[in-house]
Amino acid sequence: MAVTGTNLPAADVIAEAERITAAARTLKLPLKLVGGAAINLHSRSAREAPLKRKYGDLDFVAASKQRQAAEKLFESLGYQGDRRFNTLNGHQRLLYLDPVNGRQIDVFIDRMRMCHVIELADRLGGDDPCLTPADLLLSKLQVFEVNKKDLVDSIALLLDHPIADHDDDAINGTYLAALLSQDWGLYRTMQMNTARIRETATELPVAADTVNQRLDELWARTEAHPKSLKWRLRAKVGDRMSWYELPEEVRQPYQAE
Repeated sequence: MAVTGTNLPAADVIAEAERITAAARTLKLPLKLVGGAAINLHSRSAREAPLKRKYGDLDFVAASKQRQAAEKLFESLGYQGDRRFNTLNGHQRLLYLDPVNGRQIDVFIDRMRMCHVIELADRLGGDDPCLTPADLLLSKLQVFEVNKKDLVDSIALLLDHPIADHDDDAINGTYLAALLSQDWGLYRTMQMNTARIRETATELPVAADTVNQRLDELWARTEAHPKSLKWRLRAKVGDRMSWYELPEEVRQPYQAE
């Protein structure tokens, strides 16, 4: 499809995220934004110093049954699919390239498979253009080699969303506690990154007490939740065996086809 002036991707990454999600809503396509741009839309703190930062590529999650509709959407919005990558990996991930701004779009299908596998097929409902705050926090803190940007984004989420038992503009602690009580590896990575968030919050001019209080609430729910047999057996092995993956970054240069 030729890229014309009527369907050029926007230069501003947040404006482009809003353009894509608005087009998906018009089509009633459950395509959810994830990553730093989603946190920017969810959290005012992410748009203000000291947590304000620049964003690069965009990430989305779509349901497998809507894969073809998602492909048509991105093509209609001026993106070009990486044909080889999408042919080989389209059952779990799609890659689209912005020939105007040099950005990359990753579309995860049903789940995010990174350091851990996060099942999301049942988390794509509702009118919000983004994943829920709980899923956004999870997407950041499941990264074993978490970086400063991930920690800053997580702090913004925690500052702006209370811990609750629902997803309505809150971090669903009940959902996260159940998830972490099934998967010891995810629990362990989140545990380690919680300590890193606490440390980072004390280094920044933010309300660290609020961050710590909400982390305390989240972990109180998690520790109180019954653990599965699989979780308890894996916990006995502990750190003696690796519990995470280190995925390679998929970054493709734009090539006209």
